[in-house]
Amino acid sequence: MGDYDRTESPDAALVDGPSKSQLKPGPSTSGSKGPLYVQSSDGKHVLVRRLKRKEDGSWKHFTRWFVENQISLSFNLIALLFLCHNFIPKARAHTQKYLQLAYYNAKTGHYASGFDDTYFIAFCIVLFTLLRAGFMEYILAPFARMQGVTKKKDQVRFTEQAWLFVYYSVFWTTGVYIYCKSPYYLNLREMWTDWPNREMDALMKGYVLAQWAFWLQQIIVINIEERRKDHWQMFSHHIITTSLISSCYFYHHTRVGNVILVIMDVVDLFLPAAKCLKYAGYTTLCDIMFGVFMLSWLLARHFVYIMVCWSVYAHTPEIMPLGCFRGSNDNLIGPEEPPAGLSWLIEPFLSSTGRVCYNETVKWSFLTPLLALQGITIFWFTMIVRVAMKVLRGDGAEDSRSDDEAVEEEDEYVYEEAEPLE
Repeated sequence: MGDYDRTESPDAALVDGPSKSQLKPGPSTSGSKGPLYVQSSDGKHVLVRRLKRKEDGSWKHFTRWFVENQISLSFNLIALLFLCHNFIPKARAHTQKYLQLAYYNAKTGHYASGFDDTYFIAFCIVLFTLLRAGFMEYILAPFARMQGVTKKKDQVRFTEQAWLFVYYSVFWTTGVYIYCKSPYYLNLREMWTDWPNREMDALMKGYVLAQWAFWLQQIIVINIEERRKDHWQMFSHHIITTSLISSCYFYHHTRVGNVILVIMDVVDLFLPAAKCLKYAGYTTLCDIMFGVFMLSWLLARHFVYIMVCWSVYAHTPEIMPLGCFRGSNDNLIGPEEPPAGLSWLIEPFLSSTGRVCYNETVKWSFLTPLLALQGITIFWFTMIVRVAMKVLRGDGAEDSRSDDEAVEEEDEYVYEEAEPLE
C-alpha cells in the first residue's frame, strides 16, 4: 500500500523523510485516514501523518505535455506540410500524398483504394486533433461559460460533448446524403451487388477515410486524457470500429460501411446534446433529449443494425460471387479459387490490385466483429435503461457510462518522524 497500516505498530510505518519540526503536546485527533500523529512504541518519536508526495510516471508526464500542447503541435505540423508543399517543389511528390486522395483513375473519374491512403488518414488525424482542441478551447469553452457552466470539470465535459455534436452533425449529414443518393437506399440486397467494384467516387472515399481517421484519433484521445469508468469498453469499441471501417474499405464494401456508420452516428447526435443540456442546467430538456436518444439507440443499434447483420449472413452468399478476384477495375481477373493458407486475407490491405476474395471465412470475419460490437452496445443499453429508471423516478438523466467517469483516486498518507517535546 505505501501508507501506514493501522494493524501494525507505528514503527512499521513508512517513514518518508524525517521532519525535525517540534509538535505541541495535545490529544491525538483521529480522522477517516487514521490519527494525525501517534507515539512510537519506544516512546522516543512521534510519527506525524502527512499527505504522500506522488510521483507521476514518464507516460503521465508525456500525455499531460501532449494535451497541453496539442493545438500548437498539430498546427505547426500542418503549417510545415503546407510550407513544404508550396515552397519546395521537389517535396511535392511526397507532400501531395497527405493532401490529396490517392489512386485516381482519369478514365472513370473515380478512385481506387490502397496503402497510400494511409498518408491522407494521417493528415486527417492531425487535422481532427487541431480542430477538436481549437474548437474546445476557443469556441466551445466560452460558449459553455455563456450558458452558466462555471465548474472547470463541467466546462471540459461540456466542450467534449459539444465537439462530438459538431462532428456528428457534419458527418452523419454527409453519410445520409451519400445513402439517399445511392442505389442501396432502403434496399439491403443492393449493398452486395456489383462486387468487387474496386473504385468509388471522391465523396465516398473522403467520407470513409475521414471517419476512419476520426476513430483512430479517438483511440489517441481516450488514452491521453483522463480515463473514464468504461475506458476498456470504449477502447474495445474503437478498435472494433476502426477494424471494420478498414476492412469494409479495402474489401470494397463501402456501401455497407456507409449504412453502418449512418446507423451508429445518428445516436451520437442525441447523446452529446443531452449531456450539454445537463451541464447547462436545462434538466427538463435534458430528460426529453435523453428519451429521444434512448429511442434512437433502440431502433438504430438494436433493430436496423441487426437487419444489416442478417443481410451479411443471408444475402451475401446469394448475391456475391464466390472466389477471388485480382487486378484493377479495368482488368479484373476472376473468380479464382483462394490459395492455400490465409495470407490472401491481407492482400487487399497491401495492394490496390491485390487478390480480394469472398467465401465463408470472409463472411464470418466480418460478421464476428459486427456481433461483438452488438454485444458491447447491449451492455451499454442495460446501463442506459438504469438511467431511464432514474428519470422515471424523478432523479434526472445522468449517463452512467461516462459522466462522473473519472475514478477519484484516494489520497495516500505516510507517517513522517518528528521529535516530541521533552
